Amino acid sequence: MAAVVFDPVAFKAAYPEFSAVPDAALEGYFVRSQLFLANQDCPVPDEQKRLALYWLLVAHIAKLAGALSPGGIPGPVGRTSSATEGSVSVSLEFNAHMGASWFIQTSYGAEFWQATAYLRSFRYVARPTRY
Repeated sequence: MAAVVFDPVAFKAAYPEFSAVPDAALEGYFVRSQLFLANQDCPVPDEQKRLALYWLLVAHIAKLAGALSPGGIPGPVGRTSSATEGSVSVSLEFNAHMGASWFIQTSYGAEFWQATAYLRSFRYVARPTRY
């Protein structure tokens, strides 16, 4: 199985909101995305599907890293569990043992999580019995 090659120009055409992000940064996010989905010996043999999954991961990582924020400052990590307005107070919650919690912080990550659900499940086939 051939490894998928990242093309920042094609990525920016598909995700124009990242057009201001430098190509080198996007390529770095692509390298990081391979921590979550192997590029070779991958359970997704179709290269086009694998590329689409990588693009979702790159967009997710870039957004978490602050690529879409003014000044490139990353936002807080986790779900806002409570917020107050007077004297400003925010509480964040991040449940580290839940696999989906990191992914569902962005729409890109949530889409990746849903698209790869079949990779995290299996079908149990019981041993045949004589009765």
